[in-house]
Amino acid sequence: MSMTRFEPRDARDLSEIIGKAVEDGSRLAIVGGGSKADFGAPVECTKVCLGGLSGIVDYDPAELVLTVLAGTPLAEVEALVAAEGQMLAFEPFDHGPVYGQPSGASTIGGVMAAGVAGSRRVTAGGARDHLLGFTAISGRGTQFVGGAKVVKNVTGYDLPKLMAGSWGRLAALTELTIKVLPKPRQTVTLVAEGLASSTAHVAMARALGSNANISAAAHLSSGSTIFRIEGFEPSVAARCNALPSLLRDMCELHPLDDQSADLFWKQASTGSGLAGSVLWRVHLPARKAPDLITRLGEWDIDWAMGWGGGLVWVALDDSACPLRDMAASLDGEATLVRGPVSMRADIPAFHPRASGVMALEKRVRAAFDPAGVFATGRFDGDGHAD
Repeated sequence: MSMTRFEPRDARDLSEIIGKAVEDGSRLAIVGGGSKADFGAPVECTKVCLGGLSGIVDYDPAELVLTVLAGTPLAEVEALVAAEGQMLAFEPFDHGPVYGQPSGASTIGGVMAAGVAGSRRVTAGGARDHLLGFTAISGRGTQFVGGAKVVKNVTGYDLPKLMAGSWGRLAALTELTIKVLPKPRQTVTLVAEGLASSTAHVAMARALGSNANISAAAHLSSGSTIFRIEGFEPSVAARCNALPSLLRDMCELHPLDDQSADLFWKQASTGSGLAGSVLWRVHLPARKAPDLITRLGEWDIDWAMGWGGGLVWVALDDSACPLRDMAASLDGEATLVRGPVSMRADIPAFHPRASGVMALEKRVRAAFDPAGVFATGRFDGDGHAD
């Protein structure tokens, strides 16, 4: 292929492009809006930009189901459902600001392909839990369908969960059917100040397991521990009164103004705004998050705990920090989200998997992409993202 960039107008165009790549032995990088272009190892290959596959196919607010083309901007999707008093409950976010770029480029297909979810994931589930069905083009250049356009579906393999977080290594998504949920009538964030990480973890665990029914909890390097309570106004008021009593032996809680709350949740959800050229996302048992922060004490870091401690964003300027080894010693795994080009070329983006798991993943990728059309080298040796 002589071109370095394709912009298919529809699924048929995309199928022809992939089919030609199979014949030529070419490699294709599937791109949505390009907001995560600096994730993973730098590679040189032909890009297939799916921005032309944009638009709403069907939206039935009464059934809480949305079908949309994969190249539709995330902001457009969120505005559409918000106008009906609904939301994407897994709280996806635009990666642009994480890489110092303006928001607005992220697409709904890119969000699903990367398995992106925010602070509400700990209670509402991740992207894969809200993807009901999809249409895609495999590495053979053929179209196939997974899932269905209904909430309750138990037929066949659960391919949507496989596609969410696959990062375009299995197939190119063209159409998505997503479950939406009613947007809370009221949202309140309560904050406790000055807690040590170990105490904050206990407070978050107690709150998440209580009948206060909080939707998210996070702890920031500034010492702020935040709790989100959502729902109908009378219920929110009652739970805002109950939570301080549950935590009175550890801290005092106060309401946080909306502007500060948005900033805090953004840090906890996305890691953006944290100081450091290198950004890691660490998944580990929530009870071990304080141990990770303690072990990183000798390094100059900025950090934020989300998901009640199950997610820790770590930002620093030293690319030599053995963070991945530290995470593994605590039964966790670390993803390199942002770093210098030289670092991303040497260190795989995803935490290395056990040999048996890697062998299984390779067989799965070969089943969808036998010619390796989507094997660009961006994630070689890496595991599944979500």
